Amino acid sequence: MYISAAVLALLAIALAWPIPLWLAAARWPSRAPGTALALWQAIALGGGLAMIGALLSFGLAPLDGEAGGIHALIASLVNGPIPAEFAIVNIVAIGGAVLLGVHLLLNLISTAVRTERSRRRHRATVELLSSPLPEQPRTRVLDHPTPIAYCVPGVHTVTVLSGGLIELLEPAELDAVLAHERTHLRQFHHLVLLAFRAWHAALPWFPIANRAENAVGLLVEMLADDDAKKERDPHTLARAIALVGTSQPSASGELGERPVPRAEHTPDAARTPLGVRVSRLLRPDAPLPPLARLLALSAAALIVSIPASVLLGVALGVAPALAGTPAPV
Repeated sequence: MYISAAVLALLAIALAWPIPLWLAAARWPSRAPGTALALWQAIALGGGLAMIGALLSFGLAPLDGEAGGIHALIASLVNGPIPAEFAIVNIVAIGGAVLLGVHLLLNLISTAVRTERSRRRHRATVELLSSPLPEQPRTRVLDHPTPIAYCVPGVHTVTVLSGGLIELLEPAELDAVLAHERTHLRQFHHLVLLAFRAWHAALPWFPIANRAENAVGLLVEMLADDDAKKERDPHTLARAIALVGTSQPSASGELGERPVPRAEHTPDAARTPLGVRVSRLLRPDAPLPPLARLLALSAAALIVSIPASVLLGVALGVAPALAGTPAPV
C-alpha cells in the first residue's frame, strides 16, 4: 500500500498545482465551457479524495492488504494495544485522513447553510424594496439607477433587475439578459459555485482554490451566454453584457450582471472576464473537436476514479469491522 500512497500523493500534488495552473491559463475552455467545468470539478473532487486516500494508504500500509487487517486494527484501537507493526507516523496519517475528510465535509455543510441563510435574507429584502415586473414571473424590479441584473437561487427563485437597467437596455437586450439569468437557475449553477466556494473556505491558504473559484465563475457565465444565444441574437446579448457590466457571483451566492469596474475599460479589457465573454459572442472560435472533448472528459473520469477506487477498497474493509463482523476474504 506504500506504492498506492505514493501514487495518490503524486496525484494530489499534480491536482493541487501544475494541472490547475495549466487549465486556468489554457485558451480552449472558452471553446468548450461545459467540458472545462467538468474537468475543474474532477480536479477539486479528485484532489480531495487523493489527499485523503494517500494518508489512509500510508497509514494502513503495515496491513499489506490483509483482508482482516482493518478489522483487527479497529478492534485493537478499541480494546487493546496498537499492533507493533504500526508506527506513530501510520497512526498520525490515519488520523489526518479522518480529520481532513471531516473538515471538508463539515465546511461544505457550513457553507451551504450560511449561503442559504444569506439568500433568504436577501430575498426577503428584495421582496420589500422591489415591485414585480409585468408579464415576467418571478422577476422583481428595484428602483435604483445603477444597471444591475442578477438571480437569487433557492426553493423560490427570483430574478432581480434595476430600474436603471430597464432604462438602459432595449427590449431585445433586456430579453437576452433575462434569458441569461434564467439559465443560471435552470442549470443549477449556484450548486457548482457553492462547492468551489466551500473548497476555497476550507483551504483559504491554498492559492489554487481561489483561482479555481474564479475560473468556474467565468465558465458558468459562458454556459449561460451559450444557452441564451440559442434563441437570441448573440450580438444583442454581447451588447447588453458590454453595457451592463461583468458577471461575478456575490458573497451570498447570487449570479448576475454588475457595473463594469473602471479597470475593465483599459486596452487590456479583452483579457478580462467581460472582454472574453463579449469576444466569444461576437467572434466565436470553432468548437473544441469531439476527440478533444472525449479526452478531457476521460481525464476527468480517471482523476476521480483512481482515488475513489482506493477509498472504496478501504471502505469495504472498514464497514464489516465497524459492524463487528469479520472482513470478507
